[in-house]
Amino acid sequence: MHRNNFLRTISAILFLAVASTFVSCNKNDKKNDIEEIKALLGSTTSEQLRYAELNRIAKTLHEISPSEMALFLTEWVETHPEDTYNAYWLFMVASSYLSESKTGNSDYKAIAEYYFERIIRNYPDLLVNGQSIHFASLQHLIQISKNPANRIFYFNKLINSFQKNVSITEMYVRLALEYENEGEWDQALKAYSLFLEQPDSSTIQIAGIPDAYANARKMVDFSHSPKNWTFETLDSLEKAVKNAITRYDWKSLDSYRSKVNFFTMSWKTSESDSNAQGEFSMRNFMRGNRIRYNMELDESSNPNEAYLRTTGWSTYVNVWYFYFRKVNFPVDPDIHGRWEWAGIYLGEKL
Repeated sequence: MHRNNFLRTISAILFLAVASTFVSCNKNDKKNDIEEIKALLGSTTSEQLRYAELNRIAKTLHEISPSEMALFLTEWVETHPEDTYNAYWLFMVASSYLSESKTGNSDYKAIAEYYFERIIRNYPDLLVNGQSIHFASLQHLIQISKNPANRIFYFNKLINSFQKNVSITEMYVRLALEYENEGEWDQALKAYSLFLEQPDSSTIQIAGIPDAYANARKMVDFSHSPKNWTFETLDSLEKAVKNAITRYDWKSLDSYRSKVNFFTMSWKTSESDSNAQGEFSMRNFMRGNRIRYNMELDESSNPNEAYLRTTGWSTYVNVWYFYFRKVNFPVDPDIHGRWEWAGIYLGEKL
């Protein structure tokens, strides 16, 4: 038994030694091949041949060590600024770091972003195997970058240079959101307006951005409206609405309602639902009815939204909740933060 164990141990050691020698020889063979190819580079006058040879070196080095490939290619770009394919060499470097970042090292992702950014900013676009290096770099940057200013540049670049490769409709929405993140409200409005001009704006489904059309429509329509129905405070809005109900003053109530996207719907309906929008006068529901309201706002009210429970409107749906909300419109500081009566929820709260 001891002899058999000893023989198995010796066999394992010999196998590992042979395997290690094979790997070492394999690496040495590859490095020898690289040196031979490098020797040819100096005598190569054809740009296409030089590209092929450099590509072979880069791919072979990557098999040995991605860091060695990155070092070789970045040094090549620095010492050969005239090389037409420099954008591609840096793209190989950036892609390698991005691949390595999947192992969990976030520093590699930052390095990849640096090189993709460098390609976009400093090198003309290049087609390799029919693919645009700039477009591929932008696709990666959109996924990597967290900087709104940089992302604005990327989306504008995609819109202006790659209209056939992307959904322009989606790009305008994403651009508008980045302008909002950067506080550039006028530019956000322009992007939303361009989005609404696209033929598929009302039907497009955009991942991560629900109700894109409704939100853009609300933003743009509100910007074009007089906004004269807003109140400085929630308290002033609440008092005005209650006084109008007490006096059965339907004209005042009609004037207090938001003139942009005012909704009337059940609690289960979405505000963006077409059935939630509709013009009507409070007169049709106040005449002949005994309208009452709660003295206090509903307990679910918060600093940005408030609900006033009212009753007596209809034998079909007796209870209406008036929905008040703080205006979110940073484009106009005089309007932003005021209050509006934005809609009506029909029936008791769920």
